Amino acid sequence: MLSLTIVVLATVAAGFVVWANDRRHAKYGAALPAGVAAGVAALVWIILMAAGFGYLPGLTWLPWVLPIVLGIAAAIAAVVYLGRTRARHDAQQLTAILRR
Repeated sequence: MLSLTIVVLATVAAGFVVWANDRRHAKYGAALPAGVAAGVAALVWIILMAAGFGYLPGLTWLPWVLPIVLGIAAAIAAVVYLGRTRARHDAQQLTAILRR
């Protein structure tokens, strides 16, 4: 369980870094990328441990590194998607309000 704790803490920290580096981070909350990263990392870790990859010689790194990498990738994907759609949606609403 210690490895799950470390994986989740590392991905939460990376999620906050992703949020801080996004120029549209005012469009969504700070916990969103961190939560997405932690959820994906925990799910991947559970799947890898259930598949038995945590105790195979030569593959013990897999449940440590892969969940962190996939969690960071999911946080980046969520930020890119939500940043673009929220900015576009906000611009459409502002245009509709100004046309009234």
